Amino acid sequence: MGAAELGAVIAALAKLQLSEDEIALLQGALATFMQPGQCLRLIEEGAGRPACPVCGNPRCHRCGHANGLQRYRCVVCRRSFNALTGTPLARLRLRDKWLPYLQCLIDSTTVRAAAERVAVARSTSFRWRHRFIAGVRREPRPQLSGVVEADETYHLESQKGSRHMGRPPRQRGGKASRRGISKQFDCILVARDRNRQTCDFVTGRGPVSASQLAQHLRPVLAPDVLLVTDSARSYQAFAQRAGITHETVNVKAGIRARGAIHIQNVNGWHSRFKTWLRRFNGVASRYLANYTGWQRVLDAAVLTTPRQWLGVAVEKFSG
Repeated sequence: MGAAELGAVIAALAKLQLSEDEIALLQGALATFMQPGQCLRLIEEGAGRPACPVCGNPRCHRCGHANGLQRYRCVVCRRSFNALTGTPLARLRLRDKWLPYLQCLIDSTTVRAAAERVAVARSTSFRWRHRFIAGVRREPRPQLSGVVEADETYHLESQKGSRHMGRPPRQRGGKASRRGISKQFDCILVARDRNRQTCDFVTGRGPVSASQLAQHLRPVLAPDVLLVTDSARSYQAFAQRAGITHETVNVKAGIRARGAIHIQNVNGWHSRFKTWLRRFNGVASRYLANYTGWQRVLDAAVLTTPRQWLGVAVEKFSG
């Protein structure tokens, strides 16, 4: 297609009033016209000259090609590998469709809609979703500094997709059998500073404890932070043991803020997460950490293109 013909196509599209679904389909169709080797080239560029994923030795020499990727052999352990060995993306096929599928993740597309857009099986769509998210969410957590807000939200435990359930099934998700926060809820702990750096943790079932806060929250807090939470005793016990300056907001009494002392930023993240999660019609508890990590990446708006998503997955876990 020449430049004049391409210009005519673009001009014709500009005159159309396309819906969001039609625009998404058009994006997927255009993505399939990418050069077959583009994804492979981006993988090689992102990985650079990887070290051995088995022994960590950086001395490796080239050892042919396989499936379009350069293979290397370690001079110490003699194992061969490529840029994806040891990463969540290892052994995934149909690499020419990865970039279009990553656009589906950026658009928060459901499994079925993504499968239709990229022309893969639904099982492949589901597997790719969690492999790519695992590659991104394992990025090192940021260090939170200054004023740090922390609060937890709860998600009803779900065994969606499980073949062997440990309880009777609920109707359309159902409700907990008892009031209040119990072991029937998964706890999602979120900490966020005023620079919008965010860390999320799925701590387990039931209310968060001081020991869980020490395990998850303490490593990401700078020594001189001001921790702002609600008046739950677990936060008070944790802050006292860790020697962290701590301020509380008595939300139960209707006090939402005392000047700059509030947890509205972290509660806003909770609200956005729950609204975003509804489109998936329930998620299994075993995948909940992937969804919180997925939303954290989208909310930060740092990785906005498929190339950036792929680059992070390869760069961080290539050795």
